Amino acid sequence: MASMNDKDYYAILEVSRDASTDEIRKAFQTKARKLHPDVNKAPDAEEKFKEVSEAYAVLSDPDKRKRYDAMRSGNPFSASPYAGSGPSQGGYPGAGSDPFGWGFPFGGYTTRQSRRTQSRSYNPRAGSDVVYDLTVEADVAKVGTRRGVTYQRYDACGVCHGSGSVEAGHAETCPTCKGTGHISVDLSSIFGFGVMEMECPECEGTGRVVADPCTNCGGSGRVLSASEVVVDVPADSHDGDEVRIKGMGNAGTNGSGSGDFVCRVCVPEERLTAEQTNGFHLLGFDVPFVVLGIVAGVLSSMSVFVALIAVLGVFMSFRGGIRHDARWWRNAGAAVMGGATNGLILAFLVVGMFSCSSGLGTAGYMGRRY
Repeated sequence: MASMNDKDYYAILEVSRDASTDEIRKAFQTKARKLHPDVNKAPDAEEKFKEVSEAYAVLSDPDKRKRYDAMRSGNPFSASPYAGSGPSQGGYPGAGSDPFGWGFPFGGYTTRQSRRTQSRSYNPRAGSDVVYDLTVEADVAKVGTRRGVTYQRYDACGVCHGSGSVEAGHAETCPTCKGTGHISVDLSSIFGFGVMEMECPECEGTGRVVADPCTNCGGSGRVLSASEVVVDVPADSHDGDEVRIKGMGNAGTNGSGSGDFVCRVCVPEERLTAEQTNGFHLLGFDVPFVVLGIVAGVLSSMSVFVALIAVLGVFMSFRGGIRHDARWWRNAGAAVMGGATNGLILAFLVVGMFSCSSGLGTAGYMGRRY
């Protein structure tokens, strides 16, 4: 079997050395359809299919591709064969800045190609909700308001009406993986690996593909578009309240249902700042130490610690003033309770240590008297 250095995976897939992950994926899909043993009855079809699968397994993985390129260039420690080239030259961003390819925190960084949003795979999934934060003043939230909102979402494709297929009514079994959702690739000659199973790039693991993908949406059944919606914020709304509009979220893939548009009401006057939240957490954190210290009779031993936390908490909580509405104070109380919950266990341990130390000191003193 030929070694990795003897095989030009770029030539096998007929792509350039600076081809993107999407280009490599498309090249593999094209060749896999032609060379699959169930379709191509040529004597060498199966061997060629394994070869293109091996090429895809290496070039589709950024780390394996980097090592392969380095070994092909004759320098196993090179971060990339494109070292010294910039993005405009087809190289990796930051190429040449990290000679060992280790990335942060050793001086360089690596990027991973994002998963393509258009695919031949048939994968019906319900659309997700779109969450939008609408900021209104306290007096406006009290009487209610109506606002128009423009936002981006995935909408059902108008060409295939959301199905992903132009003519065929049903999906078909993936010809590359025969419906299993994965393919086996023999990498015994590469990096010491044996047979590796990987997700089928044709169906993306679903085992089914769209027979005739819509060219407008790529087979997913949805496209990114701008939408508008009118939100009615009811009277007496408060910070954190939600207004939900059914079906105006992201459309599902391959004809699945859409999510909702969720408008979250934000009232700055009722909302704690990050500093105020941390301050109330500190005050709540201090409460268990005070209570347990009084019960155990060791509060005086912890007075400096308790006082410092209390002073810092008060400063952070009320530096902006103490005049706030009822909902602000309710949020403050919730923050105090959260801090008290976090400090309870630690307070038990610390107070227990002070109690034991106090008891041992008294016993030692009484022992010396006798």
